[in-house]
Amino acid sequence: MEELLNNDFNEEEADKTYGDSQIQVLEGLEAVRKRPGMYIGTTSVKGLHHLITEIVDNSIDEALAGYCKNINVTLNADGSCTVKDDGRGVPSGIHPTAGKPTLEVIFTVLHAGGKFGGGGYRIAGGLHGVGASVVNALSRRAEVYNHRDGVEYHIAFERGNVAEPFCEVGATDSHGLTVRFWPDETIFETVEFDYELVKNRLREQAFLNAGVSITLTDARPEEPVTENFCYEGGIRQFVEYLNKKKAAEPLHPDVIYLQGEKNGSIAEVAMQYTTEYSELILSFANNMNTVDGGTHETGFKTGITKVLNDYGHKYNILKAEEKLTGDDVREGLTAIISVKLEDAQFESQTKAKLGNSEIKTLVDGMITDKFSIYLEENPVAARTIVEKSISAARAREAAKRARDLTRRKGLLESSSLPSKLADCNERRMEYTELYLVEGDSAGGTAKDGRNSQFQAILPMRGKILNVEKNRVDRVYSSVQIVPLILALGTGIGSEFDITKLRYGKIIIMADADVDGAHIRTLLLTFFFRHMRPLIEEGHVYAATPPLYKVVKGKQYRYAFSDEERDAIIAELGGNVTAERYKGLGEMDKDQLWETTMDPEKRILKRITIKDASDADALFSVLMGDKVEPRREFIEANAKYVANLDI
Repeated sequence: MEELLNNDFNEEEADKTYGDSQIQVLEGLEAVRKRPGMYIGTTSVKGLHHLITEIVDNSIDEALAGYCKNINVTLNADGSCTVKDDGRGVPSGIHPTAGKPTLEVIFTVLHAGGKFGGGGYRIAGGLHGVGASVVNALSRRAEVYNHRDGVEYHIAFERGNVAEPFCEVGATDSHGLTVRFWPDETIFETVEFDYELVKNRLREQAFLNAGVSITLTDARPEEPVTENFCYEGGIRQFVEYLNKKKAAEPLHPDVIYLQGEKNGSIAEVAMQYTTEYSELILSFANNMNTVDGGTHETGFKTGITKVLNDYGHKYNILKAEEKLTGDDVREGLTAIISVKLEDAQFESQTKAKLGNSEIKTLVDGMITDKFSIYLEENPVAARTIVEKSISAARAREAAKRARDLTRRKGLLESSSLPSKLADCNERRMEYTELYLVEGDSAGGTAKDGRNSQFQAILPMRGKILNVEKNRVDRVYSSVQIVPLILALGTGIGSEFDITKLRYGKIIIMADADVDGAHIRTLLLTFFFRHMRPLIEEGHVYAATPPLYKVVKGKQYRYAFSDEERDAIIAELGGNVTAERYKGLGEMDKDQLWETTMDPEKRILKRITIKDASDADALFSVLMGDKVEPRREFIEANAKYVANLDI
């Protein structure tokens, strides 16, 4: 920017160069290949898997219309993915306005489909009609087999262009559409599909569409793996699955199921309270996971808050002056909200947030009427739920008192930073790093070895509070956590404000042993439960200190694994010693800088959330009260612990 401002700007010359020839028109699917992020959000792993989602969503739309019962997804050994359904197939004639085969139009023209009021679909997740064409544009090759009215048709594409024209193959007894595509390696950061990511999404779709059978096959291993997902109980079973996965103990035995319909829109809610302190609410609109919520989620939250307050006051469980907040009534709640509507209004093609105002009214009204009836008919469960909410409210008040007390002492003011923090000189957040260092000794070494211009150090003495087992009032009295809250500057929970973040990178630097892994997990649990946007927006990292220093004469190399150590020893030959670091405190400042803190040489692992419900379950199992699920998880995943990610 400074260079631009300092350069002489000749307005007359600029005006001459800006003419009609500078206006670029992108034909056909060129726009998708030029700016893929506009259509699939990102070209990372998430964007890659969005391709499968788009094609599967079209099959799900057939299921919503009542024409499809079975969907098969195969991850092929050659890197392609095949999606096959037993729906109606695509109309097989020539499109009346485009003058091309309809199948070709669907896969080559943006905003072409049966979802724009033409009577093809009443309810559809593929709102914009760009799914098939976008997948085609971002694939180096795509093959489509269409089975319709007793005839099989075929067409193939390469990078969005027709490679093998639409043709009739022959007679067939089957019906439906088969799409096979090879993601374009020149577009995506990786073209290797993650089986677990695909499985989680397909399982989710099966829960949301009761009775639809979805089969996933991974044909890449020597012994192919096949799993089937079909749930007649729909989202009720989804809630049971989530609570079982995170070993949560229900407060009432049954999953509460509510349904409502208005003006052609349908809303479903399944919910169950548990003894946990955290909530897990997943919302969907036309089977799309609306990760940023929207009007359906707002209506749900407003409704249950009103209902539980009314019930508590009616039966004198709540005092007249007491009022439960939304956070109070959602403590320990696992809920699925699923709405299906004709004219879904999403904020983007990736459908992260629902905007239809009428859906808030539908869901709020349904909850108000039907949840109230449930509570009246189930007084034992009702009292248990309200008392759980009251307990949460009292903890919230205790947290407020603790927060106010620390504010009066000046601890939570932005001008008051923790005494243990060795801050950096740079004030622009995007250029700064905060190292959370295990132990005072390593913290002192890191302070001496850092670049104080942009690197800040906060020693973390001992194991921090396990927030999975404690409410927020304990957080504000924790001598380990309060300095961290102060250093970051964002606040926590409902007061969290990421615009006040003081450091662009938050780097956990702990020993490469079991204790270090435990400290990392405790910190990640805290961030996930109380500062989750830090992880979601990519601010949290784990440093990777070396395990060994391999020395031969005056030569030395660092090894970050046993395998790397052995390879270095083999490379260097005889008279080699391998020194095992027991902890960060054993390194001097130069070694720590060279191996773990120097941006030119260090290895940082960004902490990401692949799946919110999986991460929720992982923390519940690892940090919860139940020993048996934790032991089973550790036994099953012991070999992966060194690279454990959420």
